[in-house]
Amino acid sequence: MLALKLTLVPLFVLVVSMSGKWWGPSIAGWLAGLPVVAGPILYLLTLSHGGVFGARAATLSLAAILASEGFNFAYAWTCRSRSWPVALVAGLVVWFLCACGLSFLPTSPLWASIVAVAAVSIGQSFLPKTSSVAAGAPLSRFDLPGRMIAGAILTFCVTSLSAWAGPTWSGLLAVFPLLGIILSVSSQRAHGPAFVISLLRGMVLGRFSFAAFCLLLSITLPYQRPTLAFFEAALLAIVVQWCTKRVAARRRTRVVVAAE
Repeated sequence: MLALKLTLVPLFVLVVSMSGKWWGPSIAGWLAGLPVVAGPILYLLTLSHGGVFGARAATLSLAAILASEGFNFAYAWTCRSRSWPVALVAGLVVWFLCACGLSFLPTSPLWASIVAVAAVSIGQSFLPKTSSVAAGAPLSRFDLPGRMIAGAILTFCVTSLSAWAGPTWSGLLAVFPLLGIILSVSSQRAHGPAFVISLLRGMVLGRFSFAAFCLLLSITLPYQRPTLAFFEAALLAIVVQWCTKRVAARRRTRVVVAAE
């Protein structure tokens, strides 16, 4: 179990981070929307504490989309006029306040779904606008090891503290915006706030596959073996991610045709 905690998430982070070099940017962008961090953490929590614990944690992870959108919202607006440390503090404060509020939410897949949909809708409507395009940037020699180490630390902390924190905070912390923090800070330092805003606005595509993943787990985990439930949820996430990418590509094509 310790070996899984220290290697499972870093392995997924490695594959997603290197996928652009191995298979091209289209595959990299598609994989980036999948639950590569929260998924393995929820799986380890389920193996340690059982299906009921895992289902409740998955429900709170679904609702935690609100906290993630809160982080993106605060960081995007703050980075327009402030340096990255100030923007990071603002984002983390908003994330923590949202997480605290969600901890009092009824543990219901219906409530969690409503919160997640509302968060994505409101967050994307009120994020700052930008004409910049967040194209892929090459990884520096420190980026990949940093992401893998951060993923291992988050996994170890959440799974080790899960018995004390309970399924509510375990589920919320599983969706801690680890990669969002790394990408936002590194992007602002290298490319400026406009690039960061474009990056954060683009993250909405990944919310739908993640929501589908967590919702199915919250329903099936109490009644199925963990491996089967996670396999089904992963397949659903892949299908939803493929569909959202297709819809986004068609919308971009229509916009280009209309502009011409």
